[in-house]
Amino acid sequence: MTVTADFAMSLDGYIAGTGVTVDNPGGDGAELLFEWIHNLASWRERQGMTGGEENRDSELMREWFDATGAVVMGRTMYDTGEEFWGDNPPFRAPVFVLTHHPRPTLVKEGGTTFTFVTDGIHSALDRARAAAGERNVDIAGGASTVRQYLGAGLVDELQLHVVPALLGDGLRLFEGTGTGRRRVEQVGVVDTPLATHLKYRFVE
Repeated sequence: MTVTADFAMSLDGYIAGTGVTVDNPGGDGAELLFEWIHNLASWRERQGMTGGEENRDSELMREWFDATGAVVMGRTMYDTGEEFWGDNPPFRAPVFVLTHHPRPTLVKEGGTTFTFVTDGIHSALDRARAAAGERNVDIAGGASTVRQYLGAGLVDELQLHVVPALLGDGLRLFEGTGTGRRRVEQVGVVDTPLATHLKYRFVE
């Protein structure tokens, strides 16, 4: 079982645009980050749609979906995504939401459950590991949540989908992560016209 973090990133290092709100969850310019995903067959399957392109990008997305057995996210990501995901969210796995405000577990269609964890990142990860079995746990975001897990040395692999676009401003993943000096090993590179897919494993 591996703890992963997986993000689309602009060439200038942004994972979201400016002005992130509930009504604008990816921020201004988010279409430049995510438009490559929306017509992939594997992505459309997860949204309950048919059709789409079967290509190497779609294969990589399907591999990630199939390997992920549980998800951890922060409350901001949940709040900005809840309405967009609707009654049948694309996770199809247990999701553990970091929050300071307890609430009952939400059971959605398609196998997604949202469990709200109030006792910190280690507790959320322990519960996600137990739920995932032999599959991976993905630290989905947002950036603040991933930074906390990076800073605690709890992420095993990082996959970045670098898209050929410049946002100019927005939210950076690595800004102030507090990880110190850490060695990473590059374990995968796939280059397509839509994105350069980079996978790294932390070795120290």
